[in-house]
Amino acid sequence: MIKQNDTYSYDITFNQPNVNTFAEITGDNNPLHLDAEFAKNTIFGKPIVHGFYSASVFSMVFGTKFPGEGTIYLYQDMKFLAPVFVDQPYKAKFEVLEVNTEKHIGTIKCVLEDENGKAVIEGTARLKNDKQFV
Repeated sequence: MIKQNDTYSYDITFNQPNVNTFAEITGDNNPLHLDAEFAKNTIFGKPIVHGFYSASVFSMVFGTKFPGEGTIYLYQDMKFLAPVFVDQPYKAKFEVLEVNTEKHIGTIKCVLEDENGKAVIEGTARLKNDKQFV
């Protein structure tokens, strides 16, 4: 059972083949994500990971690890604070802010940090899980 103030973290590194697959699946073929020559002339200097691909780590963790199986996403807000780059380590961190045991709903702060602990994405999710938020 998950309760208020519980925390969880997950290490992740994004790679270019998966970025390419995300672009193919979504149709977001912005050269900023796919073309090193194009991206080197941008403010980032190299390709960046799609914002929603990098934030998808939140969904993966919620659906498979914390809270896990049976989780239903109800709400997510996010701020994209800095670019995410391929082949660099990141850590997704989660903190339970509130649990409504009657409705089996939890509110969770989620942050993606770079290897220096700097937040690159932050937000709040509301989730339903009948087995974990009790």
